[in-house]
Amino acid sequence: MKSIVLKDIRYKYPLAKEYALKDINVAFETNKFYGIIGPNGSGKSSLCSLIKGLIPDFYLGDLEGTVEIDDIPIGQWDKNKLCTKVGYIFQNPFTQISGIRDSVLEEIVLGLENQGLSKDEMIERALHVARLIDIYDIIDKNPNELSGGQRQRVAFASILAMDTDIYVIDEPTSQLDPEGTENVFKIIRSLKEQKKTVILVEHKIDLMAEYADEILVMSGGQIIRRGPTQDILSDYRLMGQKIAVPQTAVFGRDMKNAGKPLSEIPITMELQSAV
Repeated sequence: MKSIVLKDIRYKYPLAKEYALKDINVAFETNKFYGIIGPNGSGKSSLCSLIKGLIPDFYLGDLEGTVEIDDIPIGQWDKNKLCTKVGYIFQNPFTQISGIRDSVLEEIVLGLENQGLSKDEMIERALHVARLIDIYDIIDKNPNELSGGQRQRVAFASILAMDTDIYVIDEPTSQLDPEGTENVFKIIRSLKEQKKTVILVEHKIDLMAEYADEILVMSGGQIIRRGPTQDILSDYRLMGQKIAVPQTAVFGRDMKNAGKPLSEIPITMELQSAV
């Protein structure tokens, strides 16, 4: 079943000369994990904003084509209901923190207040997510006084608490150290296990290789390739387009060049050890 369908999309930001998105025709199926990769400026964040409904309502500009969520044009969705259907985690946590709440707990329950939950339910869900994402020890702190990495985790928690069907996640580890990155990907693994529809933009390609079912490659505002993760990330020719591939795939290339080709180009350490 297709949960998101983009048809004949072309989009240009206000005052921009070039289109940020061009000739996008793609469908995302329910319960699958999609990774989106490409060089900076390739349109990845714009695609995320489009799916969330921020384009053109928030960013304005010129949009052609249609976006459908569960077969309903996105313009026909009630904005409050759309927020409970599609959770969006921004690349910049300073954008996502509301700035009007005095504690992390209050920030996490902000989105829940529109879902008609009881106060006890909201607090219980918020505390559960805080423990899950390892921010329980800062639950009483003011979000505006946190570090960038802490804000990123709070922003993540506020969306996770809403338990949406679809998660659009734009570089969630951009502000995090290796430990924080590991914690976030534990949550992403949990979303995959729960069969959520996940669309993830992430430059840490080795981690993407472990989780994504399919990879979309973007360049110049277009989707230039799409396919199973193994097929896409084992193609080291992507490096010629300034797109990273896993280090294990580079190892596979080097082995081939050394006259000792592997039976399959590995994209994770697990695959490498099995070859």
